[in-house]
Amino acid sequence: MSPVRLFSALLLFTISLLPAAATAAEEYVYDAVHSSVSFKARHLDISWIHGRFNEVDGRFSIDRQDPAKSSFQLTIKADSVDTANAARDEHLRQPDYFDTKQFPTIEFRSTKVKAIDGGYEVTGDFTMHGTTRSITIKLMGGKQIESRGVKRVGFATELRLKRSDYNFDASAIGPIGDEAVVIIDCEGMSK
Repeated sequence: MSPVRLFSALLLFTISLLPAAATAAEEYVYDAVHSSVSFKARHLDISWIHGRFNEVDGRFSIDRQDPAKSSFQLTIKADSVDTANAARDEHLRQPDYFDTKQFPTIEFRSTKVKAIDGGYEVTGDFTMHGTTRSITIKLMGGKQIESRGVKRVGFATELRLKRSDYNFDASAIGPIGDEAVVIIDCEGMSK
């Protein structure tokens, strides 16, 4: 074998031993069939009103090598609020509550992500009722599986929000209470 061919063969062999280039972030879209955004709020401080939002969209990008490069976003159509009571739902869409004509969406956009034991700590901008505040949530999960040829990953979180922090009508806060517990169970499908 000529010296040039020997050198070329050694070079190719050496390159094959080098670690593979870092993989790109995994991209996922919100699977509305296997996900939910629900909430509960106190009624007259004696019981709970439960509800959900039926129209939610989102996407996230997970960089397992460098979690700081990951991102999460979620968009909720506010008028899809559903408490299993049509009259109450229509009231919740009015200006003294969600004011869905003026503020049609509730959104979360991550600004910082770090890995924690069992998931990710995600800080981001949460916008509701025309007000944006920075919040930090713990997304637990992140296990990836493949089902029917589609990669899937799931996360869950629970957070408490005060409606007064988002400029809801103060007169509407009394009967239902200021604080709401929001439960997000999110399954993503690879794009």
